[in-house]
Amino acid sequence: MPVLAASLAVVLSASAPPVVTDAAWQDPDLATGSFAALTVPAPTLNGQCRYDANILGLGAYVRILWKPPAGYDITSAELLASTSGLGSLLAPLTGFSLTAKTTGSPATGYVTDVPVNLLGGLLGLGSELELAIVTKHDGWTSRSAAVATNAGLIVGLGANCRNLPPVA
Repeated sequence: MPVLAASLAVVLSASAPPVVTDAAWQDPDLATGSFAALTVPAPTLNGQCRYDANILGLGAYVRILWKPPAGYDITSAELLASTSGLGSLLAPLTGFSLTAKTTGSPATGYVTDVPVNLLGGLLGLGSELELAIVTKHDGWTSRSAAVATNAGLIVGLGANCRNLPPVA
């Protein structure tokens, strides 16, 4: 074993240390580029929304008249609702099928009826609820076409709905 260690020491000391060099790279070619985020066009409201109290508030619904942007249809749209008043974070409305509650076509526009019973505690006495429709494409979401609605005081008395201006 001592002979092996001595032989290894001789070999290691005899090998030359690495040579230090200065390396440089120079290339006169330049490259430029740019990128842009995808902008998904927003749907538009094409008529005044309506709160329909039906009979004594039973079967009440909010009717939204809207149109998708050119090249899009209902399959690329989603309905959102704010749960804490206007200007709060919009979230998907659970238990609601936009395609099942919507009639029309991309060319003429859609009519979507949102049942008030689905809104449950979101639409309390005297409180407003924002319902918004957005367009989605490849993980990107458009600005919304939105309405604000109020259930009124009792059995739909004083209920209303109004279109909100587009967000700039």
